[in-house]
Amino acid sequence: MDDFRLHREQGTVPAPEFASGQTPADWLNTERPLSLKSLRGRAVLLDIWDYTCVNCLRSLPYLRRWHERYAAHGLTVIGLHTPEFAFGRERLQVELAVRELNIDYPVLLDNEFKTWHAYDNRFWPARYLIDHEGVIRYQRYGEGGYQAFERAIQAVLRERDSNVTLPPIMPLLREEDQPEVALNRPTPELRAGLHRGALGNPEGYAGGVPILYCLPELRVNGAFYASGAWQASDEYFAYKGTSEGIIHLQYEAAEVNAVLSPHHDTVERYLHPEAVTVEIWQDDLPLSDEYRGADLTEEGRVLVSRPRLYNLIRNRGFEPHALTLRVSQPGFALYAFSFVGGVRRE
Repeated sequence: MDDFRLHREQGTVPAPEFASGQTPADWLNTERPLSLKSLRGRAVLLDIWDYTCVNCLRSLPYLRRWHERYAAHGLTVIGLHTPEFAFGRERLQVELAVRELNIDYPVLLDNEFKTWHAYDNRFWPARYLIDHEGVIRYQRYGEGGYQAFERAIQAVLRERDSNVTLPPIMPLLREEDQPEVALNRPTPELRAGLHRGALGNPEGYAGGVPILYCLPELRVNGAFYASGAWQASDEYFAYKGTSEGIIHLQYEAAEVNAVLSPHHDTVERYLHPEAVTVEIWQDDLPLSDEYRGADLTEEGRVLVSRPRLYNLIRNRGFEPHALTLRVSQPGFALYAFSFVGGVRRE
């Protein structure tokens, strides 16, 4: 069983007030702006997340359950949406994600990273547990530690009300969430844009101008490779051709996800809302049913209708493969690939 320790060091300053969220337009799922001052007397769980972050999305089932279990006992869960990509600043995109993900608790749009910086935060996801007096008592970065965090929630609520009756700590939702389970280390996240880009082609990015790429014969794990006409920006890698563009990568993982958009330009996305069809191949063959991710059609294609994270591949276990994306519509943009390792089987 994982362990936890509430901390309250002598002289600890109160949790920083929300530096963003002064108007109703900055909030979802609440009619008025919230503040730590207005929530004094309640415990607060501040979850810093982004709707395209796979680790954030894998943590959400626990956040939703904690909101359901403890809101009536004095806990307020707040999701601080701090965007990894520029499209994440669009309120409509976050609204759609919140609706699809069944998030009922308040969400604060931290588009300028003001509250992120106020907490000196560096990670997605990050969770801060603040007691009824406004002091940070427990925190966690990344996935895992869910039962320890729930015990911390209960300890803080009992400090608030020694007579409160709380439910048992809930069972973990996935095998890989067990602290004693060994996990495989998958291929690291691959960013597509100029910022920390993982393009492996010898042509390189060439200052962000359109380039006609050719797949090199030598391709290694830990990079992606392009064929066709593509152009890079700080965040994305966009198709600029008129026939077929290819993205290829070798990886090791149980699951593959990609942040994709039907068009890199915001105005074009709203003027032409049609979905872009991307064919997904694995090991130089069309994707078979057994490997099809949650966002793929029966034909092994993903319909990219808006900028978000798409689940492309679900392997039978932790496996090495070669993945290929085939697209023919200009403007399509790739932002990142992320991978899930899964449980290590001896």
